[in-house]
Amino acid sequence: QVQLVESGGGLVQAGGSLNLSCATSASIFSINAMGWYRQAPGKQRELVAVTTSGGSTNYADSVKGRFTISRHNAKNTVHLQMNSLKPEDTAVYYCKAVIAAPGQWYEYWGQGTHVTVSS
Repeated sequence: QVQLVESGGGLVQAGGSLNLSCATSASIFSINAMGWYRQAPGKQRELVAVTTSGGSTNYADSVKGRFTISRHNAKNTVHLQMNSLKPEDTAVYYCKAVIAAPGQWYEYWGQGTHVTVSS
């Protein structure tokens, strides 16, 4: 069982920045992929950014050039640096970890952290 704890959310004005953190209870080296998702009121949860154990990253088109996902291996954390925030970035942001095992994948989610961007 992997526990994930997000932090760093809050209220920020449009154009501002926030840095979200996701701390894992497992060694980050045992996790195949970690990502950030978000869910705005009345909308489906969507992928924001993901990073794999191989070092590759992928971003939603809506955040490319503004958000950066990074791993801090020594602290077993993943960060999401969010710059040039827009009101449409307002959502609950969730951290997700994926661990591969023979024949199946395990997914773990954090409890979420609220991000509100005012115009």
